Amino acid sequence: MLRSTVAALALAVAAGTVPLAAPAPARAADTVRGLQWYLDALKIPQAHKITKGRGVVVAVLDTGVEPEVPDLRGQVLPGYATGADGSAKGWGTDDKIAHGTAMAGIIAGRGGGDMRELGIAPEAKILPVSIGSRLDAGDLAKGIRWATDNGADVLNISMGVKEAATPDEVAAVRYALEKNVVVVASAGNVHQGYVGVASPADIPGVIGVTGLGKDGSFFGDSVRGPEAVLAAPMEEIISPLPTSVSDNGYGVSSGTSESGAIVSGVAALVRAKYPDLDAANVVNRLVRTAQDRGGKGRDDEYGFGAVDPVAALTRSVPNVSSNPLLAGAPAGGDAGNGSQPLPERSKDEGPIVSFGVKNGTGALIQGALCLLVPIAVAILVIVLVRRSRRRPAGPTAGPGLPPPPAGPGFPPPPAGPGFPPPPAGPGFSPPPGHPVSAGHAVPPGTVPGARGPYPPAAPHGVPGQVPPGAYGPPGAAPQGAPWPHPGATPPPPPAPPGPGVHHQ
Repeated sequence: MLRSTVAALALAVAAGTVPLAAPAPARAADTVRGLQWYLDALKIPQAHKITKGRGVVVAVLDTGVEPEVPDLRGQVLPGYATGADGSAKGWGTDDKIAHGTAMAGIIAGRGGGDMRELGIAPEAKILPVSIGSRLDAGDLAKGIRWATDNGADVLNISMGVKEAATPDEVAAVRYALEKNVVVVASAGNVHQGYVGVASPADIPGVIGVTGLGKDGSFFGDSVRGPEAVLAAPMEEIISPLPTSVSDNGYGVSSGTSESGAIVSGVAALVRAKYPDLDAANVVNRLVRTAQDRGGKGRDDEYGFGAVDPVAALTRSVPNVSSNPLLAGAPAGGDAGNGSQPLPERSKDEGPIVSFGVKNGTGALIQGALCLLVPIAVAILVIVLVRRSRRRPAGPTAGPGLPPPPAGPGFPPPPAGPGFPPPPAGPGFSPPPGHPVSAGHAVPPGTVPGARGPYPPAAPHGVPGQVPPGAYGPPGAAPQGAPWPHPGATPPPPPAPPGPGVHHQ
């Protein structure tokens, strides 16, 4: 009975919790790589087996990039400054949060160990264009044109304004698209007062990026709107910073600035894998391979869906003759391509993020079930073992009968032929403790000694408030500690039976 019950429960566990039974081991919470949860969620290690972005130049139109940050050393090209307060060659930083450096690190951090930032496209190069700490429409338009004329393959604009795009900005974006450049911009953050997709993310042809949380669903601080094109992770994204801004050289923030930088990195991977594709077909590939979320087809939260790097690099996608986000439609219209409409994407292709559910409640339920099933098995084993200790001794003689148990409270087995020797030791030992699944790890911890919260700033994509306690002393949280075995102390043995009495 014991063997049958345990076997049945083991089969139920294997059949019902396969996605959670053997997750990847948790990383140390105090490492940079351990806080880069989005790399595993997006399957970036798998994408890097295909390409790391070599030969692609990503222009970062922002507040300047510090080239001496260890994670970016050798990655930053001489750039350009458009505004009066922009840094020379786009190098260095004049603001208090080093926003441009952070975005560059997310895109093209070199990696090199658990304590270094690994970018989405670590072999791509960064072309910094310093717009200054205040986004001026004329300076942005000038920066777009300069980057386009100086070798950029992808433009990352993790900045924006609430006002409608100016004619100069629209013309500059159209110029970049016509010159075979992919333009990516972040949609904006609710906590900074945005109520709709910011400019330039709302300009037709631009990949406007909204944000996802760690559970893979739409993140509440991201703006939404009909101009949304793709969604990517934005919650608690770690990035490199100069030591003048952060003592330990890193910060953690949640914003569509980060999700826009991630999509720019994915665009760089696609351009490296398919160097003969023009910008229109790179955009088409990113859109067609996105994982549909929310309402069927394009919607205000996810756009066409969550970006899927591996699918964008491997899936067969038909070519188009023009940018699928244009088609002559005004900003906010459904993207299409005339005679080559975008197909409806199915939901059976598997999520890009490695989560079994789309919301926090479901994740908690699955996690609880994953823990309760093995605990229930352990409890049942204990109960059955105890019952087996209390079974009646039964007849003491006769061929083919098993020997009674040995130990306190049981009569000694009879001697004679046909009876095997009794088991050694006092009673039966309880089974060993059942370990908790290593996949249910302590949430990501902290990078020691980092600076305080990001102050709000004018650009919409500036990192937001760092959660309290986001940084702490070094040392990983213990992972996979053994779970105490319930009821480990057996009850006292029954009193010795009298003549002709058997305890149940």
